[in-house]
Amino acid sequence: MESTPQVKPAPKLFPLIVECLQGKHYSKRTEEAYIQWIKRYILFHSKRHPREMGAAEVEAFLNHLAIEKKISASTQNQAKSALFFLYDVVLEQALPALENVTKIKVQKQLPVVLSKQEVQAILSSLDGTAWLIVSLLYGSGLRVMECLRLRVADIDFARLEIFVRDTNGHKNRITLLPASLVEPLKMHLQNVQALHNQDLNKGFGKVWMPSELAKKYPDAGKDWQWQYVFPSSRLSVEQDSGLVYRHHADEKPIQRAVKKVVAQTGIKKMVTPNTLRDSFATHLLEGGQEIKTVQQLMGHADESTTRLYTKVVNTGGRGVASPLDVI
Repeated sequence: MESTPQVKPAPKLFPLIVECLQGKHYSKRTEEAYIQWIKRYILFHSKRHPREMGAAEVEAFLNHLAIEKKISASTQNQAKSALFFLYDVVLEQALPALENVTKIKVQKQLPVVLSKQEVQAILSSLDGTAWLIVSLLYGSGLRVMECLRLRVADIDFARLEIFVRDTNGHKNRITLLPASLVEPLKMHLQNVQALHNQDLNKGFGKVWMPSELAKKYPDAGKDWQWQYVFPSSRLSVEQDSGLVYRHHADEKPIQRAVKKVVAQTGIKKMVTPNTLRDSFATHLLEGGQEIKTVQQLMGHADESTTRLYTKVVNTGGRGVASPLDVI
């Protein structure tokens, strides 16, 4: 008598989503954001399984976010990307073009830019690791999380370059390393390496690695070259695996430090850590750098994004002298 072939049960949805995200090298932060959007989508439709739904339900959810929740265009795009990933990659049920989604108008605002004197005032009020991080934001045009996610191998002291890993691994770029930061950064890394050696001696010393690399090189997470340039002050336990890691530092202390020194220096602008990055681009353009070069250093996909900075170059009537000042 032939035995009845056993049907392999379908994998549970959320472990499958995580597996697909990690397989595509999405960052931990993107992974968490996508999972939250997918959960909200399912709850919005009374916990129906996504396989039972399609374009109409996705459009209804995105319109709800736009009209009822009044989210921004970038937030709507993130929710949309999460749902396209769910259907196209995870469920392999490609969605058609969503033609009935209320599109939120993108409000293109001019970036807030600091003067060189204001940058100097901020940097002179910081010290230690906060000074080094903020110096890299301005000196290399890094986003806060790009800076905090830097690995030791990403710093090329000889070529004065920094390799910036895109969160999704598709748009990596190279930016400059200021010569004035070489020695401070080397001294900082000596302390980081001492901390790493302490972790190794205690049986730890591992950092998070992209899933495919982790499978291919199981011990690579303990290698010095893969350690974070700015590690967290404490170890963390991953909930799913129970493994102990030392992740990169959190961005909140940097945000607080910048906010504090801006208040102390009396700068009357809405300044965040990323304002230093905007100032990097603007000051390069003011110094005569070609817009294509700045675009590459900033990692902008479209030149129009970089051109926003040209609108704040030579401010004060776009560089035109007032007739009052020349009489």
